[in-house]
Amino acid sequence: MPFRHLAYSLYACNSNMFNMLASPGISTGADVVRHCSSSTKDHQPPIALPPTKKLAIVTCMDARINPFTQLGIKPGEAHIIRNAGGMARDALRSLVISQRLLGTREIAVYHHTGCGMATFSKPYLRTLVTENSMDEDKQLTGRMVDEMDFLEWPGVSSNLSSTSTSIPQASESSKPTRGSDSPLLSSLKSEVDFLRTHPLILRGTKISGWVWDIGKEEAIRII
Repeated sequence: MPFRHLAYSLYACNSNMFNMLASPGISTGADVVRHCSSSTKDHQPPIALPPTKKLAIVTCMDARINPFTQLGIKPGEAHIIRNAGGMARDALRSLVISQRLLGTREIAVYHHTGCGMATFSKPYLRTLVTENSMDEDKQLTGRMVDEMDFLEWPGVSSNLSSTSTSIPQASESSKPTRGSDSPLLSSLKSEVDFLRTHPLILRGTKISGWVWDIGKEEAIRII
């Protein structure tokens, strides 16, 4: 097989990996390899590198979030940039590359109910990290956490005791509405405002804010 065909086969398989792992019957690494081997024989037309909808979506790394199915987009139509909480500030480097090199002109910030970012504050996370470190590493790991910006959601505080290392559960019952002032929506508004005022984001970029309601399985535009 010529190298360029092999490279495309690997790219095409990788570009659809997210959807494959969510498909029935794809549960192990061996299943993925077999699927890749068979699907690349179809010789489908290559997907263009720049996203056809000129759209970049900043969303959470939560395993329940699938922007392709939830927002009705297809591989090749948008950049999907993921991190804890779907934070635009954490995605800025990728967004600059997306806009300047690959032509995107619209950004959607896509949060969701039941997000883990609503369950912790930095002091709690520091306690969690240091208590699970070796005694000789506690001071070092504590200092490293202190130096990191975890981009905590506004209005979130941890009421857990400093001796607890249990992981708090995120509530899925919050109802996202435009007029409410929950940590979820406060974060969404803050991230959209960050993008709208940042000098590295191209002027004229269309920026919107969305929430996926996990309970209702519904995408709601908030901003």
